[in-house]
Amino acid sequence: MTSIRHTRRCVTALTAAAVLWSTGSAYADDVPGGTTKPPADKPHGGAHNQNIYASATHSQIKITYTKGNTGGKKGNLGTVDPNWKPPACWYEPVFTPEGLKNFVDESDGNGDVGIHQSWFGKKLWTDHYKDEKPEDNMDERWTSAEGYKNYNIGKDGYFWRSVAPDDTDPDSWNCGLIMFWQDAGQIPKVPHAPTAKTLAEYAYDKIKVPDTEIELKPEGKSTVNLPTWVWLDKGTFQEVKVRAELPNTGLWAETTAKPIALHLEPGTDDAETYPASGDCKFNADDSIGTPYKTGDADKTPPCGIEYLRATNGKPYQLKASVTWQITWQGSDGTGGDLPNGTFETTQDMNVQEIQSINR
Repeated sequence: MTSIRHTRRCVTALTAAAVLWSTGSAYADDVPGGTTKPPADKPHGGAHNQNIYASATHSQIKITYTKGNTGGKKGNLGTVDPNWKPPACWYEPVFTPEGLKNFVDESDGNGDVGIHQSWFGKKLWTDHYKDEKPEDNMDERWTSAEGYKNYNIGKDGYFWRSVAPDDTDPDSWNCGLIMFWQDAGQIPKVPHAPTAKTLAEYAYDKIKVPDTEIELKPEGKSTVNLPTWVWLDKGTFQEVKVRAELPNTGLWAETTAKPIALHLEPGTDDAETYPASGDCKFNADDSIGTPYKTGDADKTPPCGIEYLRATNGKPYQLKASVTWQITWQGSDGTGGDLPNGTFETTQDMNVQEIQSINR
């Protein structure tokens, strides 16, 4: 009598491979976008040292906001580089030898050994991690992983497992090794092992920046052929710093977002921006533009908009986006730049024909 041990769905082959054993089932994902699912009762959480219960989309990276994440409405940055994205996958330490043994002894042996591979049944775990039987990786060459004796009890180190924030991302298939051993104090020498830059890029995706609320004069309604002054007071926008740490590795990185420019889009072609590019630079005191003062009506604002046609019941949509310069520093002395980020908000602009303004 036999039952399915593996049902694999792989990138390079559309046929499923099955290996038969008397106990347990191991499920693996098909080509991205496939519909085969593991049993409905697959666990979704776990106790201390049993976090293999959790999905391989769960990362242990700890995020700390060390600067600039206090109060007010905030949102995530978008990148100005459409080809850039945070890492699709990497590996993390997940179990000590004792932790893995406890997991197998005290549970049904249901959990993930990789992003696209789950094992259900204790025998699957004991075969490979206790009784030294080899197992297939799901890498490009379908290499064989040597088995372990008694969960490596007595050794100092961790079993590492692949992680993907989004397991539907085709690039998440790049991390195809099943959970493997690494001695303590060492980072695995495998493709897609975590680095300080991995953490910096992960932190980029966690940056929260303040909403872009610009000051306008005149407020509420502009006048055709007279400039509307735009500014942001100093202190409104400050650096945001995010620290990402991967426990039990010594790896950390700090990613810093610094506001460097405000870009204005009037919401109509019948308008001019100041400067003409629509890019208002930050001043030395971290403000943008200059606040309007009585008597400035005939002056050209360093940052502003002049509408050439009145609205007719439907306001223009003024877009204001702040560009943030992104840099990072890592635990190993590395660092550098990441693509600039942007955060955009839109507000209504009504424009009237009357050519007068309070002076």
